[in-house]
Amino acid sequence: MITGPTFEEMLHPNKIAPAIREQALKALKGDPLNPINLFNITWRNAQNEVNYIVLPPELTGVEANIVVLYGKEFPSGSHKVGAAYSVLLEKELFGEVDPSKNTLVWPSTGNYGIGGAWVGGRMGCKSVVVLPAGMSRERFERIESYGASVIKTIGSESNVKEIYDETHRLRQDPNVRILNQFEQMGNYRFHYHVTGNTIAELAGELQAKGVGNGKAAAFVWAMGSGGTNAAADRLKQVFPNCKHVGLEPIQCPTLYNNGYGSHDIQGIGDKHVTWIHNVLNMDAMMCIDDIQCKKGLQLLAESIGRETLIKRYGANPELVEKMGDLFGISGICHILGAIKTAKYYGFGKDDVIYTAATDSLDRYYSVIDEMAEQYGKLDEAAAVGRIEGVFHSAGTDWVLEGTKDVRERWHNLKYYTWVEQQGKSVQELDAQRDPQWWVGHQQRVQEIDARLNELREAEVQKV
Repeated sequence: MITGPTFEEMLHPNKIAPAIREQALKALKGDPLNPINLFNITWRNAQNEVNYIVLPPELTGVEANIVVLYGKEFPSGSHKVGAAYSVLLEKELFGEVDPSKNTLVWPSTGNYGIGGAWVGGRMGCKSVVVLPAGMSRERFERIESYGASVIKTIGSESNVKEIYDETHRLRQDPNVRILNQFEQMGNYRFHYHVTGNTIAELAGELQAKGVGNGKAAAFVWAMGSGGTNAAADRLKQVFPNCKHVGLEPIQCPTLYNNGYGSHDIQGIGDKHVTWIHNVLNMDAMMCIDDIQCKKGLQLLAESIGRETLIKRYGANPELVEKMGDLFGISGICHILGAIKTAKYYGFGKDDVIYTAATDSLDRYYSVIDEMAEQYGKLDEAAAVGRIEGVFHSAGTDWVLEGTKDVRERWHNLKYYTWVEQQGKSVQELDAQRDPQWWVGHQQRVQEIDARLNELREAEVQKV
């Protein structure tokens, strides 16, 4: 029997059978490798409240409310575990993966591989994670701690083709199953249904607390697999005026201007347009400097940076201290992108911009050590420089509007990866131009949930 939640239970964990929910919550901290933790794959906590933070304006420098959902409370410490679970769940439900026979390969630049290692082990599968050698030390340690093996490929974050080349080699084994996050629609469905609806519901909850007008003014996200961008597809259905803003590193501006290069915002900017990213529904592309993200992370990671925000700028002490370990490098990228979005569109105090933190500081201690060696530890003057020079000065440069022609170019870029290299047909690519292609994949959530519930009923009847 597959031990794990439906999409609806991931969205609303209070719908999980009470005895199972109670067991899962006890195991979350006390027994993190117990398979019952699959039922903790959700944005909500034990009180059924969304894990989020409204950033202090003393940090952002804008009137608009910037709300960050944070993924550190998911099993394995990142929301990518939800995508990994959803992909594997669908493969098992439809007979494409047999845990007793198949080895799973998780192509990744970090968090999806960590999530895959954790999920695969909890669902009785042998896992191999293919990961660039230049990723943070903590990523490799976490993967191996979950019982998976690692194959290191050449390069860093933006070297995804090298990952694909290795998976082509591994695919020659008939017992290998490649669970490619950049291609599998289970990743899309998790974020469309779970992340998108979580934010849509949170908008109303925040309005009741006096934050915002009950709508989403924008959803801002830096593409890795493109899966989380699916949340914007749902938000645009609920809030038609919601802006979908994508982010890329300045050092690797692929959608911005067909650019390429290496960068160090781990988890994003993979030098191609992913199959599951609905670029035809994106309103703008903004680019963020990777070193600014790392400097911003150092500000919040070091105590003097937080103290300066509190004492010199008057930020809420409890709120600032909570931010100390909530974000990784990409989380800071999302925050800077949200600030740019607020300024570019002129959003004000009634508007709410949503984004998320994929992972947290615990995967970047080595990066912070490197920053301290390169730039020195912060003092108050340096902290002021970071607040003013990184966050408050985020501008409206490096912004590309998603006009009809620009969106078409974004879509056409998929050809070079997916048709020329990965075996998709031109007909499959052209089909994505029809909005109903995406709607059809969204509607499969109900089919998949029904299939899992049928399986549960069959198991109960056996007993």
